[in-house]
Amino acid sequence: MWRGLWTLIARAARGPRSPRSCTRQGSGAPAPSSGSTIFALSSGQGRCGIAVIRTSGPSSAHALRSLTAPQDLPPARRACLRQLSDPCSGEPLDRALVLWFPGPQSFTGEDCAEFHVHGGPAVVSGVLQALGSVPGLRPAEAGEFTRRAFAHGKLSLTEVEGLADLIHAETEAQRRQALRQLDGELGHLCHGWAEILTKALAHVEAYIDFGEDDNLEEGVLDQATREVRELEVALGAHLRDARRGQRLRSGAHVVIAGPPNAGKSSLMNLLSRKPVSIVSPEPGTTRDVLETPVDLAGFPTLLSDTAGLREGVGPVEQEGVRRAQNRLEQADLILAVLDASDLASPSSCNFLDAVVIPTGARSPSPSGQRLLLVLNKSDLLPSNGPDPNPDLPPHLLLSCLTGQGLDDLLEALKKELAILCGDPSTGPPLLTRARHQHHLQGCLDALGHYKQAKDLALAAEALRVARGHLAHLTGGGGTEEVLDIIFRDFCVGK
Repeated sequence: MWRGLWTLIARAARGPRSPRSCTRQGSGAPAPSSGSTIFALSSGQGRCGIAVIRTSGPSSAHALRSLTAPQDLPPARRACLRQLSDPCSGEPLDRALVLWFPGPQSFTGEDCAEFHVHGGPAVVSGVLQALGSVPGLRPAEAGEFTRRAFAHGKLSLTEVEGLADLIHAETEAQRRQALRQLDGELGHLCHGWAEILTKALAHVEAYIDFGEDDNLEEGVLDQATREVRELEVALGAHLRDARRGQRLRSGAHVVIAGPPNAGKSSLMNLLSRKPVSIVSPEPGTTRDVLETPVDLAGFPTLLSDTAGLREGVGPVEQEGVRRAQNRLEQADLILAVLDASDLASPSSCNFLDAVVIPTGARSPSPSGQRLLLVLNKSDLLPSNGPDPNPDLPPHLLLSCLTGQGLDDLLEALKKELAILCGDPSTGPPLLTRARHQHHLQGCLDALGHYKQAKDLALAAEALRVARGHLAHLTGGGGTEEVLDIIFRDFCVGK
């Protein structure tokens, strides 16, 4: 009986009715042309101390021999100093370190060679032209090295996305998250979920095939349903956190708002460390939304300076106020700024009543809007005096003029952004792309159909659909259009 059950498990994992499971093998990507060898500059453009040029494909060994003749290939994965010469004219090009990576033990899984040359434009251009003259070699397209690694099962699709995010990472939090995804944490999690679904599918099919013969232990279907219910809980928890991962990758939207002349533009310049906004004692100087990307305490943010919120102004400033209100609705985090020396003014009271108190009254959550109240111009308060207004909600004192209180503000921002974006150093892997959220939601919907199915054949099909979504998330059975979009983010030499 158990032999028949394990046969069904294997059939569920690889059968014709079932999508491929979430493994690196069988990525679903078309294999590169077997006769094509590519080359490109892998390091950055421009003058540098060392430039790295790499090749990948069956003619890599021939290319390496052609440029280093009469010497033979260096030992595998060992750097050797070689004289590089033009294979056509014999003209010396450079003295460089060369490395030989025979496949499949290479980044792409193919035979690869690397030339670590001096980074002057003439040297790099000469080596690239020499490689172009070797029969069977052609310049690589954007992302083609990584695409070949994916096609040969060296990287899953989520790991490819992690590599792209690592290349584009601009903050510490983005780097940590990208490294976790490149290490395969999200892919391994999906693989574990796929194994749960494979086992549940095998139990359902076993009941369909053997249930009437009374050859199965009792509770097979109950066990499958229990596993599906536990998986639903896990998927739901990840989907609730999906917005956090996308914020971490693209940046949280932080909006500076407040009444006129509270010091919003001064705070914008202080946090961005450059003169983004015009600062003037005249109220209503900022009449549009000014935005700049900023690394705040290691987290990526889009920082917006807005017009002062007030009534009874001209049509131009009123349009600025309308845009400021729109930005407030879109904000992940509001930096509410008030003049600490003018808290009793009508504009300050109106802002407190209209923005600060309603937002603070809402139950804070990682997916909801959050607010930090900042009392600026603390340098105008009496030294060692009492709190300017003890009835205010929790707040921070700051002087944009002297910088006093800035460290406390940055620490508070770090805590708020960690809640909004998630901590990339701990906890489960985050969903950083809308594609991840789409497939997990599709998997969760299919599990809902499984529970509602009145017929076991329909229940089994729902489990197959759920597994298909997990397979697509990690790259099994991905369409060409999706792959093109993902690999388009890479530079030519990657």
